[in-house]
Amino acid sequence: MKAVICGAGIAGLALAHRLDTAGWAVTVLEQAPAPRTEGYMIDFFGPGYDAIERMRLLPQLYEYGYQVTALTYRDDQGRRRASLSYSRFADIVDGRLVSIMRPDLERILREALPGRVALRFGSRLARIDHRADRVDATTVDGTVHRADLLVGADGIHSTVRRLAFGDERHFLRHLGFHTAAWVFDDPAARDAVGDEFALTDSTRRQLGCYVLRDGRIAVFAVHRTTDPQLPADPRSALREEYAGLGWIAPQALAACPPADDIYYDQVAQIEMPAWSQGRVVLVGDACQAVSLLAGQGASLAVAGAETLAAELTRALDPTAGADPGVLAIALRRYETAMRPVVTEKQQVARRGVRWFVPEHRWWLHVRRAALAAAGLPGMDRVIAGAMVGKSST
Repeated sequence: MKAVICGAGIAGLALAHRLDTAGWAVTVLEQAPAPRTEGYMIDFFGPGYDAIERMRLLPQLYEYGYQVTALTYRDDQGRRRASLSYSRFADIVDGRLVSIMRPDLERILREALPGRVALRFGSRLARIDHRADRVDATTVDGTVHRADLLVGADGIHSTVRRLAFGDERHFLRHLGFHTAAWVFDDPAARDAVGDEFALTDSTRRQLGCYVLRDGRIAVFAVHRTTDPQLPADPRSALREEYAGLGWIAPQALAACPPADDIYYDQVAQIEMPAWSQGRVVLVGDACQAVSLLAGQGASLAVAGAETLAAELTRALDPTAGADPGVLAIALRRYETAMRPVVTEKQQVARRGVRWFVPEHRWWLHVRRAALAAAGLPGMDRVIAGAMVGKSST
């Protein structure tokens, strides 16, 4: 059997790996001309960590990972106003946590792909045609890819979802934030950040900084806005939105690169009544975006890919054709297994909106008090549960 996966991100690459292992012929189509380098650091734990371990990729995960000592909030003069030890959080998840840049996680998955998997960059999907015995995916250059299954792993703004299920506006829930990420080089700022993940202790907008192993500083930015529309010029918009922040914000904004080197998007979730239709199925952020507020999008992407591959393997013989009835059962089981986990994480994210970037200054004091209480016996688990929800392992 043949699968065509649209999207060479975390979900698509993980699924390609698992389906190839199960005996499928796999083609991955990615509309970008090359692997993306933009992105921010994530704390990778939970079900995706377990799946990476089963894929025997944990050594690579730790090779590319970072040892962050603490999360700290700094005022305009750079003074620490609140902090949370990463070792304490790691203990809560039994040490099964790695901080890693999203592009590095993609690189690990991409380099682990067997040579049998066809990975084609610069392939933009233009059309989907449903047949009785197959699905045809046509790219803008006219190439037709015939498959037993077409998978949309192409992110929150999924082309597969739009072509197969309808316009994005029917499924996307804007959470009231925009986010951005970029990298810059400044020795003085590097010394100020140290080995912590440092964030501005500010309302309505927030910058976070951490030092990469090459000495550059990665910046993570998020700010409140009711408008989901993205700016035409992200760099100018960022400099205007974050003007007036202190500490190292002026250096970070001055070094903000051109738009092509900035990751910029709205903070949103995807909510759909069904994740599959015929021989088309969605995985990762295309159907289960929980947003960065929940903090486990990459983990759920890998876990969702593994679950989908497992259900397909359980139901189908890869050397035979995919009976549509049996295929439908496998896709339904995949959704039944993953949807409750995704729904709970989405709810966690929506509950955490007021904590993530407080709208009013008094919430800064509440957050500082809560983080200070994390040092008390038992309170660390309470606070971690409020931040990430129930365990998905």
